[in-house]
This record gives sequence, C-alpha cells and structure tokens, in this order.
Amino acid sequence: MIQAQSLTKRYGSKTAVDAVDFTVQPGKVTGLLGPNGAGKSTTMRMIVGLDQPSAGSVTVNGKPYREHAAPLREVGVLLDAKAVHTGRSARNHLLAMAATHGIPAGRVDEVIELTGLASVARKRVGGFSLGMGQRLGIAAALLGDPAVLILDEPVNGLDPEGVQWVRRLMRHLAAEGRTVLLSSHLMSEMALTADHLIMLGRGRVIADAPVADIIGGAGSNTVRVRSPQATRLATLLAQPDVTVTAGEQDTLEVTGISAVEIGEQAAGAGIVLHELTGIGASLEDAYMALTQNEVEYRTGGSAELQEAAR
Repeated sequence: MIQAQSLTKRYGSKTAVDAVDFTVQPGKVTGLLGPNGAGKSTTMRMIVGLDQPSAGSVTVNGKPYREHAAPLREVGVLLDAKAVHTGRSARNHLLAMAATHGIPAGRVDEVIELTGLASVARKRVGGFSLGMGQRLGIAAALLGDPAVLILDEPVNGLDPEGVQWVRRLMRHLAAEGRTVLLSSHLMSEMALTADHLIMLGRGRVIADAPVADIIGGAGSNTVRVRSPQATRLATLLAQPDVTVTAGEQDTLEVTGISAVEIGEQAAGAGIVLHELTGIGASLEDAYMALTQNEVEYRTGGSAELQEAAR
C-alpha cells in the first residue's frame, strides 16, 4: 500500500502539496483527481522519490521508495510516456530496464504481448504515436510484476479499444490484490474504473472516499418525466421545494421530489406517464461541486469569451 503522512512540498513561497494524509489500499483502483495545479503530479513524484518532500513522509509497502532494493519489482510507474530514448526500439528499451533488475528477457516478451506492442516491438520509439507510447509506458510499469502501480493519465492518446483495455487491466490487477493509483481528467472513465477517489484542491485533500459516496453527495437527483399531459403534471407538482423544468416533446425535469412520489401523484390525478426516469448525479457533477473553489487556473466565463471573440 501507499501511505502519506503530513506530506508537504514547497517551491519557494509556493506550497504545491500541503500536509496531505492518505492511504492507497491494495485490492482497489484508487483515482487521484484534482484541477490543474492541485498537486497531483507532485504527489506522485514524491511517492517514487523524484521530488523530496519539504515535510512529512510517504511510503510504499512500508518503506520510502529509495530504500527498496529492487524498486521495479515493488512499484510500476508511468509518469511520462515520452521519457524514453527515441532511438531505441520498444523491446530494447524494455530489455535495458530489465537488465537493471535481473528480469529475464522472457518477461519483456510477456509485457510486449500483453500491451499489444508485438507488431512494433522492434521499431524505434521515436516513430510511435502517442497511444503506442502510452502502451510502452504501461509495459515498462508492468515489467517487474510489481505489487503497486502508479499511472498518470494512462489512457491519454489511446483509441476506444485501448481505453477499454486499460480499464479492464486496472480492475484485473486490483482484483489480484495489487495497489493501483491512477490519475485522469476523464471523469466518465474514472467513474467506470476507480473504486475509491482521493481528490486534491490547491495542494490539500478535499475528498477521500469511495466513488459511490462522492457521487451520492453531489446533491439532489433529477427525475425525467414524459407525459402527454405535461403541463397539467407540472402544475400538480408545483411546490416551494420542487423545481420543474419543461423540456422537449412533453418532457419535464423535476428535482426536489422522488420518482416514486411523482408516480403516485400522477396516478392519483389520472395523469398518463410515458416515462419516469431517475437521473443520478455524475462523477463530473460531484467533481465540479467539490472543486469549484479550488481551481487555480480558471478560464473566462461566457461574457469574457464573447468579448474576446469580438
């Protein structure tokens, strides 16, 4: 597992990571989320010893990363898929890494096959697409068959088949009892992949909970109702704490009242319903709600965009 205690990183007067505490547990896919500048990459770099904490500590399987005698066998890392000698072939790059830990060439061939690189394994990395570079980075992370995996934006540049493959792979590795920490800006993908989320904002932990709990706390759910008597239904449902918004094709979106209550009221009034669908909050909704005051680099609103376009 990965454990951080009062982990802090300062760059001069700038505090990038501010006394964070968290535990990334085995057997789960844990997502690390946050706006740009929230401290995600700095946190990952401190976990694997690329940045020295200004205060606090972080350990992997009970030790700081640098104290592991064979780190590739403990931790698989993908932080920058471009950090590869572009003149080498994919296979030679992996063979060079394997040689540092006494990993046999057979394992290199295994991860090449696993990541779909067999057809390009002997081609120079400099000619790889972004997606193929990501696959090579994942192959390197898996090379030592580690118990812990740390992946920064692993689906960046992958096609839909590749994204689905990464999702299945991460969940399979977690099911084997490994510790999996990954970051991504793709909320829809994180909702499908992660079991638990650690959310950072301005260097601090603003949420640390299962995905379902974070989504469940995002606010009131919406119910979509479709009826040929939509106008009458909207009048029936009108209450101070209920919001009814008219949509297209006799459709209403209702908040502040459950689907069960809407159905019962409609039945009591003899109103025919053609659709009654609960629309739960999404991870994106929860993320936006939690980080709305934590965004360091904020784009202009619609008024500013319109002015800029003139």
